[in-house]
Amino acid sequence: MNIKVRLTIMNFLEFAVWGAYLTCMNNYLANAGFGSIIGWFYSIQGVVSIFMPGIMGIVADRWIQAQRLLSLCHLVAGAFMAGAGFYGMSDNCDISVLFTLYAISVAFYMPTLALSNSVAFNALTKAGLDTVKDFPPIRIFGTIGFICTMWLVDICGYQSTSQQFIVSGALSLILAVYALTLPASPVKAACATSGNSETIVQKLGLDAIQLFKKKEMAIFFIFSMFLGVSLQITNGYANTYISSFKDIAEYADTFGAQHANILISISQISETCCILLIPFFLKRFGIKSVMMIAMGAWVLRFGLFGTGNPGTGVWMFVLSCIVYGVAFDFFNISGALFVDKTTDSNIRSSAQGLFMIMTNGLGATIGTLSAQAVVNNYVFYQPESLQLEGWRTCWFIFAGYALLVLVMFAIIFHPKKIN
Repeated sequence: MNIKVRLTIMNFLEFAVWGAYLTCMNNYLANAGFGSIIGWFYSIQGVVSIFMPGIMGIVADRWIQAQRLLSLCHLVAGAFMAGAGFYGMSDNCDISVLFTLYAISVAFYMPTLALSNSVAFNALTKAGLDTVKDFPPIRIFGTIGFICTMWLVDICGYQSTSQQFIVSGALSLILAVYALTLPASPVKAACATSGNSETIVQKLGLDAIQLFKKKEMAIFFIFSMFLGVSLQITNGYANTYISSFKDIAEYADTFGAQHANILISISQISETCCILLIPFFLKRFGIKSVMMIAMGAWVLRFGLFGTGNPGTGVWMFVLSCIVYGVAFDFFNISGALFVDKTTDSNIRSSAQGLFMIMTNGLGATIGTLSAQAVVNNYVFYQPESLQLEGWRTCWFIFAGYALLVLVMFAIIFHPKKIN
């Protein structure tokens, strides 16, 4: 089979695993009576992203071939995720046990996002192909896989049940087997002499911390964390919010209220399309303007959720999902390109890792736990009659936060022009 097709299947499965639960897990937790701790389930992804990808990266570099480690991680992640799904179906489900099963699964899944890239880059290079040209079309099928399982879980009626975890676990186990058929990735030989030995900081990929000594980069990474706060908020609460309209007679039978996951999938479709706009915008407007556009899109993303509804206002939900592509891609991908262009080659990989830690690690963790406090106060701790207004208040608070970050960024960040 053509190597591009084989890697396309890998990417499809890699993100299909995530798409099965990421946007609708909150719906299940809320319906199971665990709405007040939704943030903990999403924040654990950020917590493990701080250290697990780095640890598994070292293992893949030195001891276990990346495709085999990818298989092992998916084997563990799939087993514990399926376990969480079956356990969640029991009548006396203990939230501490459910969370433990889920957390172990996530801890082994998150490193596979980087490992799958390593496997793909190695396979393309061995085949004599251009990774810059040939990888993006392969990666797009990851987003397609994510969308497909969002739709599958929605259509099968699993949005509000733990069966979504079983779907995810099954796909992860399939990928665990499939990964063993992929081309072997090299491992580095251990250093033979103390003269070539690396420091602990280098082994852990923390070389890039020295970038905080540069004012421009320190400001960039701090704002990356501030904006990273927004990344998981809609993943954590959008489905629960839109699905709550089913309890209002006026909206009970609307498509959006009945199929929130399919509606939200417009966000992933937009994300796929917006990637193509980045080169033009970066060349025309520069990194600061592009990132300000992303921050403005987050303001719209949250604000439109606060003003829309699944009935006559469904266009606001749709528009919110469309601008998500700009909000996510213009920040994440443009930020990664900025890091690539402004760091030395010997710490470039570490710098990208630091960018991920600040955004998907620290930022996303702080964001989901902060959002949990806001939503609990205005929604889950309120009488049912006040919850809709509470939801809207929450979205406006999130929009206000994104606007504040935008204004501060515009005033403080002044990058040098890069080619």
